[in-house]
Formats: sequence, structure tokens, C-alpha cells
Amino acid sequence: MHSSKTHNRLDRITDAVGNTPLVRLSKIGRDLPGEIWAKCEYLNPSGSVKDRMASYMLDKAAASGELKPGGTIVENTSGNTGAAMGLVAAVKGYRCVFTISDKMSKEKVDGLKVYGAKVVVCPANVEADSPLSYYETAKRIHKETPGSYYVNQYHNPINSEAHYKITGPELWEQTEGKIDYFVAGLGTGGTFSGIAKYLKEQNPKVKCVGIDTYGSMLTNYWKTGDFGEMYAYKVEGIGQDQLVGNIDFSLVDDMIQVADKDSFMMGRRLAREEGIYAGGSSGTAVFGAAEVARRVPKGSVVVVMLPDSGSRYLSKMFSDEWMRDNALLEESSHLGSVKELLHSRAPHKLIAAKRAEKVGDVILRMKENGISQMPVVENDRVLGLIHETDLLKFMLSGIGTAHSQIEPIIQSDFPFVEEEASLDTVSHIFTSQQNEAVMVLRNEIPSDIITKIDLIEFLLHRGNPNGKH
Repeated sequence: MHSSKTHNRLDRITDAVGNTPLVRLSKIGRDLPGEIWAKCEYLNPSGSVKDRMASYMLDKAAASGELKPGGTIVENTSGNTGAAMGLVAAVKGYRCVFTISDKMSKEKVDGLKVYGAKVVVCPANVEADSPLSYYETAKRIHKETPGSYYVNQYHNPINSEAHYKITGPELWEQTEGKIDYFVAGLGTGGTFSGIAKYLKEQNPKVKCVGIDTYGSMLTNYWKTGDFGEMYAYKVEGIGQDQLVGNIDFSLVDDMIQVADKDSFMMGRRLAREEGIYAGGSSGTAVFGAAEVARRVPKGSVVVVMLPDSGSRYLSKMFSDEWMRDNALLEESSHLGSVKELLHSRAPHKLIAAKRAEKVGDVILRMKENGISQMPVVENDRVLGLIHETDLLKFMLSGIGTAHSQIEPIIQSDFPFVEEEASLDTVSHIFTSQQNEAVMVLRNEIPSDIITKIDLIEFLLHRGNPNGKH
């Protein structure tokens, strides 16, 4: 039987890569001047846009002789590229070794193993150039594996070329050239840069908007040429902590940053309102696309890329428990809000310590103010919490004295909530975790602390939520 794309009969699964549907977001885009059209890349065989790049790059590497028959593919991945490479490798008989950050979801790690790949999990909280990072670990494995092919998706120009040659023309054809704004998240930069280059060649008036996340350096670098402040964020597969060769900043007409909470809530809305089961970075991109559609001339066509499937985030953004644990879930509260609790008690200034302070001084200030824990804050950033029990253990161990600095016993893993958060979130933190206090942020700056007794007194004051006294 001969294969026929017309009748959906294919010789191999890799022939199904591409030709993904373009779907109008009729509910999320309702009442906005611009029309939002979503390119459903999560419908590629391995579940992401990376299938395009994987097929194209590996075919090209095989043709050039860089990748030998039966050879080993090595790559650092956030999960999607690895799955895509694993799928192609399974069809074509290659071996795979992938490095991945421990920040990534369990579903992503397990998804790589499905195709028979060896997976090396590396720590996320290290610099990009650290020997322990998943970037450097992949390079080392490549050097130690004779004849291996290192994909190097962040800097290999074939990544962008794949989208310039394949995805860009496909998008232009689907829209019949009627596209005014192209919106995509920036990670490796391959998808954005390849498509943007093609679209601008067809029509220089097409505006290309890159979507970034708070904590990443990309937006600040595009605006100022400096990295700016970087910090951890929850959304996966988007943003950067280093410059990568596949991002062509000259193609960026605008850049929009999106917070974790907005990313995940929009991702959940995509499933519940549009029936589109996509991941967190799709939520990021659609939130940005809605911002674009809100400020464009009526009838403008805004196309946004949805990179991967929501099935890779069941234990994260689609888990109410995980969302609550990370103070990311919007839900109505019968208990009230954090702001209501703070307004119900006498106003007081946040008492904080600095990491270089002495144990004796901190104990004295705790005693004077009648508190059992104190945040450690520097330059409007919370470094952690100091608890009286930890101070006691430090002194009893014989290691600490009144003149020791508190830095070694700062607890950096502490819960925090925004002022607008519901008290359901706070109560969940107190009842499900071993925490005595929760940090309150106002505009991402520490402003107060809520303790268990604060919540108890608030609930007593306003009466039982069920109306019984």
C-alpha cells in the first residue's frame, strides 16, 4: 500500500509532523478588537512544536554525516525537544542521552524515557555555566561519547532554519497572508525567529511580539542591553538566564512579560473555555496575545503559537493542590482575603533582620517585640525566615554563639502569598505543611507576616464561616 497524506495513510509517524490546525479563540478573544488565532502545535506526534525542529535537524545532520546510522544523540532539554528527538530516534534507529533540569515536571522526565532515552536529571538552582547545569552536563557527555551528535538547540542555527523553511510558510498559507501580529514565547528562540523572519519577508508590516516571563533576562536585554535581575519562575520552556544564538532580537517589535499565575490561569482557561489542552507556556503566550489583541485596530489578525500539550503538566498547573501550594490558584474564598485579615488587626511595621546580624541581637529583638519568627530581607527581597526554634537548636548544638551570624540558619524554603490571595490558601499552607508563618508580599515586596494565631483570631472575630457561633 502506498502512503497518501490525502487519505491520512503514512509510512511512518514522523510524516505526521506539521500541518497543525489554526483555531480561533472565540471565548478568550470575545469582545477584543483583534481576532486571536491559535496554532495548535501540541497536536504534533510527540506533543509539541519541537517535532518540526527535531525531524528537520536530524535529517540534515544525517545527510551531512554528523549523525551516523545507529549513532547517539545528546541534548540538554526542557522536555519537549527530548521527546521530539526521542520519537525521531525511535523511528530511525538512533540512541539518545538527554539532560534535564529538576525544575521540570515528572511527566516530562518520564516522557523522555518512553522512547528509550537515557535521562540525566541536573539541579536547576545553579548558574548556566556551572559544570552541574544541564547545559554543561550535556556538553560533557557529548565529549565523552565518541561519534555522538550534540543537537545544541539554543545555538544551532538549524533550529531557526527549520521554522523558516517549514512553519513560517505553513502559517502564511493557512492565514492566506492575512496576518497582522505574530505572537510566540521565547525560549531557545528558534520558533519565534524562524517564523518571524519568514513572515516579515512576505510582509514587512507584520508585527512580531515575543512573550517572556518575569524572572527571565530576555525583556530587559532587549530593552537595555543588560541582563537585569533574574530569579526563579515556575512556568517551563520559556525565558532565559543566558544569551542564546537562536534569538534574533532585530525581529522583535515588542516584548511582553507574563507572571506565573497569569500563565497558568490562562492555560486552565484554554482547556475549560476553548477545549484546548495545552501547557503552561501556551497560557503565557495566549495571555500575551490577549494583551496584543486588546490594543490593535478592530479586525486585526493575531496568531499565537501553542507549543506543547497540557498532559505534561497534570501534576503541576492542572493540579489544584500544586497551584494552591504555590499560591497560584484563583478561587472564591468563604474565609476572606489576606488583605481583610491585615486590615482587621492593629497596623504594625514589618520587623526584619539582615543576614549579617548576630544571633544575640536577633533574639533580643524577637523578645522585645513578642515574636517567634522574623523575615530576613535585603534590597526588598526576602532571603528567608529565622525561627526561634532554629536559634535555640543552633545555640544548643555548640556551633552557634550570641556573636555568630544568623546566615547559616536562615530557612530559605518559606511560603509566601500576595495581599490579594484568599485565606483558603493561607489555611491550606498552615494545615498541610509544617509552617508557622506565611510571608505577605505587596507588589512582590515583603510587607507583613501572618501567623497561625493571626488566622485563628481573625476567624474568631468574624465568627464561624458556616454561620455557627
